[in-house]
Amino acid sequence: MTRPYLSRLLALGVSAAAIGLMPLTASAQDMPGEGTTVRMARATWDTGWFHAEIYKQLLEKLGYTVEGPTTLDNPPFYQAVSQGDLDLWVNGWFPLHNTYESTFSSGAERFGMVAKGGALQGYLVDKASAEKFDIKTIEDFKRDEVKEAFDRNGDGKADLVACPPGWGCETVIEYQLDAYDLRDSVNSIKAGYSASMADAIAAYGQGEPILFYTWTPNWTVNELKPGEDVVWIEVAKTDLPEDQKDLEDATTLEGVAGCVADPCNLGWPANDIQPVVNSEFLKGNPAAATLLEEVSIPLEDIFAQNAKMNAGEDDDEDIVRQASEWIDAHSDEVDGWLKAARDSAM
Repeated sequence: MTRPYLSRLLALGVSAAAIGLMPLTASAQDMPGEGTTVRMARATWDTGWFHAEIYKQLLEKLGYTVEGPTTLDNPPFYQAVSQGDLDLWVNGWFPLHNTYESTFSSGAERFGMVAKGGALQGYLVDKASAEKFDIKTIEDFKRDEVKEAFDRNGDGKADLVACPPGWGCETVIEYQLDAYDLRDSVNSIKAGYSASMADAIAAYGQGEPILFYTWTPNWTVNELKPGEDVVWIEVAKTDLPEDQKDLEDATTLEGVAGCVADPCNLGWPANDIQPVVNSEFLKGNPAAATLLEEVSIPLEDIFAQNAKMNAGEDDDEDIVRQASEWIDAHSDEVDGWLKAARDSAM
């Protein structure tokens, strides 16, 4: 239809709907993010990539162009999102990431909830060694026979698979090694986590004792099942960094499967997994903001995908496919989330 003819029809009072313009309006409603680029990041731990990809694909269904996600450690991400160099990620762990709140709070905020509570953290020991040496708490590693049994590199200290530099858990582990006076007893391995855990699992397969930190959801607890292969051990007394002191009463939980005691003092509070988003981006994108408020992903589904990754389905194409399959399998929920997001942009 040429522009002069269209103008004459409108001048005669013919409605836009009658001349076929309504589909364009409907399309605009369906794609409120069209023309906007979202600069997204994801964490360096690959167990968080699945839900990052789900959010990416949902944003794209609203018409947004999603750049990334760029893989970053915590410090550079929180600085970048505060400054407006990035718009969001969905890999915030709180209270573990409380230490970064002063970095991002001037320009960004927690917004929405990937998974509420239930994200556990702590120290685990292979079950056979826990029973043989009567290991109940992390402080049992001060005992000479325990140090010797778990010393895999010959330095006289028990080897602990810990966290790489830049991760929030690395800060807490290092703090606790001092707080519990374990520097002369425990050697924290801070190389790449997946490679270090693969090495520990291989050692376990050879009948060697292993000590490691982990979190849930994570493929490690599918590979080494608490209560069967390994046990969660306790801390004798909770001691957390200053920015988490007010959460020390929240580290003792009931019903932790595979713990040496019930209730179980893991020494770490359960965490919420949350998006962290640039505040200006939220103000300017009501559809994206509503989507972030609406979405939630069951921890069990993240567990299941992490197990697939550990079994070899771990390249980017696999993760894109797994996220797409999850969205299709939850189409009723997803359609509701997208409708709410589109309505909010009207």
